[in-house]
Amino acid sequence: MRQVAVLGAGVMGAQIAAHLANANVPVLLFDLPAKEGDPNGVVHKAIDNLGKLEPSPIASKAKLAHIEAANYDQDLGRLAGCDLIIEAIAERVDLKKALYERIAPHVGADAALVTNTSGLSIRALSGVLPAQLKPRFCGVHFFNPPRYMYLVELIPAPGMNLALLDRLETFLTTTLGKGVIRAKDTPNFIANRVGVFSILTAFHHTRVFGLGFDEVDAITGSLLGRPKSATYRTADVVGLDTLSHVVNTMREGLEEDPWHPHFQLPDWYRNLLGQGALGQKTQRGIYRKLGKDIHVLDANSKEYRASQGKADPGVVDILKLRDVAERLSALRASSHPQAKFLWACLRDMLHYCAVHLTSISDNARDLDLAVRWGFGWNQGPFELWQEAGWHKVAGWIAADIAACKALAKVPLPPWATEEERLGVHRAQGSFDPASNTYTPRRNLSVYRRQHYPDTLAGEERKYGDAIFETSAVRLWHAGDDIGVVSFKSKMHTIGEDVLEGIQQAIEESESRFAGLVMWQTEPPFSLGANLSGPSARPEGGSKPSALGKMFKSFRKEAEAVVLKAARKLNVADALMAGRLEKVESVVALFQDTTSAWKYAKLPTVAAVDGMALGGGCEFVMHSARAVASLESYIGLVEAGVGLLPAGGGCKELALRAAEEAKGADLFPFIRRYFETVAKADVSRSAEQARELGYLRPGDPIVMNRFELLHVAKWQARALAETGYRPPLPPRAIPVAGRNVIATFKAHLANLFEGQYISEHDRLVTEKIAYVLCGGDLDAGTLVDERWFLQLERECFMELLATEKTQARIEYTLKTGKPLRN
Repeated sequence: MRQVAVLGAGVMGAQIAAHLANANVPVLLFDLPAKEGDPNGVVHKAIDNLGKLEPSPIASKAKLAHIEAANYDQDLGRLAGCDLIIEAIAERVDLKKALYERIAPHVGADAALVTNTSGLSIRALSGVLPAQLKPRFCGVHFFNPPRYMYLVELIPAPGMNLALLDRLETFLTTTLGKGVIRAKDTPNFIANRVGVFSILTAFHHTRVFGLGFDEVDAITGSLLGRPKSATYRTADVVGLDTLSHVVNTMREGLEEDPWHPHFQLPDWYRNLLGQGALGQKTQRGIYRKLGKDIHVLDANSKEYRASQGKADPGVVDILKLRDVAERLSALRASSHPQAKFLWACLRDMLHYCAVHLTSISDNARDLDLAVRWGFGWNQGPFELWQEAGWHKVAGWIAADIAACKALAKVPLPPWATEEERLGVHRAQGSFDPASNTYTPRRNLSVYRRQHYPDTLAGEERKYGDAIFETSAVRLWHAGDDIGVVSFKSKMHTIGEDVLEGIQQAIEESESRFAGLVMWQTEPPFSLGANLSGPSARPEGGSKPSALGKMFKSFRKEAEAVVLKAARKLNVADALMAGRLEKVESVVALFQDTTSAWKYAKLPTVAAVDGMALGGGCEFVMHSARAVASLESYIGLVEAGVGLLPAGGGCKELALRAAEEAKGADLFPFIRRYFETVAKADVSRSAEQARELGYLRPGDPIVMNRFELLHVAKWQARALAETGYRPPLPPRAIPVAGRNVIATFKAHLANLFEGQYISEHDRLVTEKIAYVLCGGDLDAGTLVDERWFLQLERECFMELLATEKTQARIEYTLKTGKPLRN
């Protein structure tokens, strides 16, 4: 599917077009012609707006060039050249029907036509299509925002060409990087059906147990394994009008549902809609910000009050219990309103999923993954139930139904109460009540690219056979000719034990494998240096919430990660103990290891997903090839805590500047990298990492993170097939020299005089300039890599020895906040 048209340049249509552009797919974006001026003015305005949204729907502003504006009056003939047409106009059958009739004569004979809808009947929409389009029509449901949300639901229409449906699933999976779930054609499909029911249940039980909206959010967010936006903030983020539309779809299309009486919005909610208070987009909804203070609506008074709801400490202790059975048992037994609320919500959600599994999903796996991917839950409903003890929880639910405590009187289905049932997920597949079998995952060839897909409770995962394993590093293989080295340290930070493990992995691999890939079993790739010693990941440790990070200001995010990394450095302890020489020895070991990685006798490939900061970024830069998922956030961030990159990062940037200059003036090339390091820039995507110089033009970007290892292995194998030899260490690197250093110093002096930077900021950035420019030498003087590495170590240690850098580190360790001294 090489050319795509998107019909409708509204919020969803424009962002779907943006994500197609992220994947380098040329897009025609259609809308109505403007009433005056440029006929494509409506679309041009939508494209311009894409570059202003946060979080950004576009991986790089350069990608906007892949989107071409079109309008229905002048450009319908161009649809004939499109392989896929995505209709994304307003959720009204009459408008969609009129558009289908208009475009039908122009749609190519083999093109697929899909409607992006969050819940309309695909059968009904198919019924209004011209006959020739019906076999090529289906529903697709992108979750908002399309770039970041992994889930896409695919809903076939009656009579849909199944081979074309498989092609669509392959395109969505590999080209757009999505997790595809085939849903049944029922109102709101799977994820919204369960997720919105969960929100409505929370609305109901909030009133029953007399809780405040902020109190509910305090206990239904990360403590419950859900996104930080929890329940009521999620409604504000989604938009109260959007959520209302989804609830209306359930109310109008599910009249026979036993829970139908609860498909209603409370009075306070309808009052907000009437006032135009629609949530985040109108800056007022269930929450609003007054100055620096967050206020929340009080359901009784209908007035806003200061938000101060907190989770009860006893309830927090329950939610932190690692044993799920103990956790649910304690919630059910507790007399505290917050605990009773949580048990009631979980009970009704599990009850609802069991009753409706057969009607909305092909199996339990699809339901669990749809909810996890679409709503950001750590566990799907059935996973939670199974882990807590299936039969025991089923008994609790049945008892509450009998006691009229549940929201509906309908009993659990017979399959859910079978004495021998231990759960719905097994190694061989997930339960389908309709066929009474455990169905395996789909076997499309595209899924063979996912060596380790998202797993569910009950599914076993084994990461190949180990060559060796320490508390910090594991070298393994999957029966092929490529070795994989993975870190076991928390957040994949890099300490002496990891560095020594990498060196051992290189030595072992040079005699065993054709290539070596650095890949982590889960993100982040690495948060950089950890000089405090061994830090193995605790068993059962929680996964970092990458999705939550995406939605923050990346500048603040970079700072926060720098602060976290600073805690792990424990540099303050080393200074107080007078162990600067120990720090310097570890810096030297770091440099030796990145050099060993670069000059290994076999191709080394870094497979990056998520954060690759500081030392993590330096390993990426020293790889023969890097492969990165689109959502990779890469950067040299040491300047944020008063230090500079000293694992070869400055050296590599100086070398790249010299290569790019090709004998010309080095200043513009060095300037680019100086600004990047001095500002501790972190890329907002892998595409931007290329622009910043952390990735090279030839480093592939993978859209689906679960295909990352597959592509990385083939990159290593391809390099090996060419008769790979490591690069020769350059012995004649021209330096920018003292005159460029003086230019940078003059610029920094102006910033200091204008009070844009502090005196210590000035010192840090002058040191960065000194290293990147090769020190106090004449321009064009030829040096080798060892010269730059020595400068890195010296300047790093000089900064580390200053009182102000020590104060920054010490302040960070005590407060968790940055110090600008």
